[in-house]
Amino acid sequence: MPRKLSKSKNVYAPASSSSHSTTNLLLPYPQNAGLPPFLTDGLPLPSLVVLDLDYTLWPFYSDCHPWPPLRALSGSVLSDRNGEHFSFYKHVPIILHLLQVAGVKLAVASKSPVGDLCREMLKMLRVPGGLPTSVEGFRRKSAGGANGEGEEDGKDGKKTKGGSSKESSAGGLTDEKGRKTIELFDGGLEIYEGTKLRHFDVIQRRTGIPYEEMLFFDDERPNLEVERVGITMQLIKNGLDWEELEKGIHKWRANRGIA
Repeated sequence: MPRKLSKSKNVYAPASSSSHSTTNLLLPYPQNAGLPPFLTDGLPLPSLVVLDLDYTLWPFYSDCHPWPPLRALSGSVLSDRNGEHFSFYKHVPIILHLLQVAGVKLAVASKSPVGDLCREMLKMLRVPGGLPTSVEGFRRKSAGGANGEGEEDGKDGKKTKGGSSKESSAGGLTDEKGRKTIELFDGGLEIYEGTKLRHFDVIQRRTGIPYEEMLFFDDERPNLEVERVGITMQLIKNGLDWEELEKGIHKWRANRGIA
């Protein structure tokens, strides 16, 4: 029997305004200007982070819960033909963006039998716009206060406040319209039934990245079998969030003998 849709507080709840507060999503780490310490401590990060989909990036089974056709209510919420709403876990969009700006490649390894539907959802669900395009940019924005009004450089070299379109074009921020989530997965999408070992074989051959340089997030214990080829897997319970990401990176570092 498939699990019910998650009621976890970790589920993404969009703000009523069109703007997106990156500071609020970074609040788990206020001691470092809102940034996760493992992104600023100077220690190595995995070359590739691979992610499962169901109950890892989003709180539902893609082959059981959404009934097409889907339509976007916003960049962060989809509705199916029954009027049910679907979105990522709360911190997923910012986590994916921050990993990418930190130089980490991203990929998907999912056993979902509805690969086309999953790809459609990854195209329709968007990473918010107006996000810094560097880790240092996130540090400045987070330090600007709870309303996200950090200072950025404008075209004329002067400092400007907030998330204006001027910043987006010249101040180190992403386009205000946001970005299709599927575009972040530069390591590829392996979405089909079979073993995760098969998924990773394809991913490794495509990217050329050694298994030891990969970190995998998944919610199903049997998939820990990937560790026998050198992949580090973080088994998660309630979706990907900052705590699980931190645990995974620390585990990956420990497996490589990095303090």
